[in-house]
Amino acid sequence: MVAPRANWKGFIKFGEVACPVALYTAASSSERIAFNTLNRKTGNRVKREFVDSETGDPVERDEQVKGYEIENGQYIVLEPDEVAAAVPDSDKTLKVDAFIPCNEIDGVYFDKPYYLTPAKMGTEAFVLLRDGMKKAKVAAIARTVLFRRMRTLLIRPHGKGLIATTLNFDYEVRSSQEAFEELPDLKIEGEMLELAEHIIGTKKGSFNASTFDDRYETAVAELVKAKIEGRSLPKKKALAVSKESDLLQALRESAGLGAKKAEPKRTAANANKGAGREKATKPTVVAKSKSAAAPTRRAS
Repeated sequence: MVAPRANWKGFIKFGEVACPVALYTAASSSERIAFNTLNRKTGNRVKREFVDSETGDPVERDEQVKGYEIENGQYIVLEPDEVAAAVPDSDKTLKVDAFIPCNEIDGVYFDKPYYLTPAKMGTEAFVLLRDGMKKAKVAAIARTVLFRRMRTLLIRPHGKGLIATTLNFDYEVRSSQEAFEELPDLKIEGEMLELAEHIIGTKKGSFNASTFDDRYETAVAELVKAKIEGRSLPKKKALAVSKESDLLQALRESAGLGAKKAEPKRTAANANKGAGREKATKPTVVAKSKSAAAPTRRAS
């Protein structure tokens, strides 16, 4: 088995203590199914080519340059050496700015995780930092130049080592206000809330990544296999969305109470009506049969 290759090597420094470390990719998409773009007529692969948007002429790599648009169709040209000069200098050091409670940062700021491991000469200082953070139940905020950009990282104890997650900058994270601004202020209570709590209670569990499969990758792999074997896949039925008028019934069915209906309370006045009860029986039976038939129609 080939040993993983470090994405970055440097030092981590907290106070006056420093030790050599390395970052390794913790999550990768390299195992996903990849497609090539083909010419439908010939079946040959197509090449990507940069062309001038006005003349349509191809532009070779050495003639390409970066530009920043200041107005519609007007650009400031940035030469490669100018861009390189703007990249901050790297001293290859993860400087710990602060230690914070582990749950203080909103997950929306998380970008990409890396395993942070020590070099052989820095194991003792590394373990000291790891165990100290575990005991204090804190995470570290550190900064360094990573892949030509100044990045902020959240460093947390993870198994025998540490995990460093790059964080999105504040300007990169969109406000949730626009996403939720049209959400009305509703207050759910009574039976509906009780049923929802019951369903949630029956579904409690723990997170185990191995139990979650990538259904898209599985579906694409099955599609490729079916194409090779010359067969077609069955069409999937569209998911029926619960209507507001059916929400209570859907909750009851989810809780296993689909066939149960609340019986009307029997008062002393109703008990003394005698024959009147028999007349009231037929409408009650009809109402039950209609409500029982409704879920069948929706399910079909």
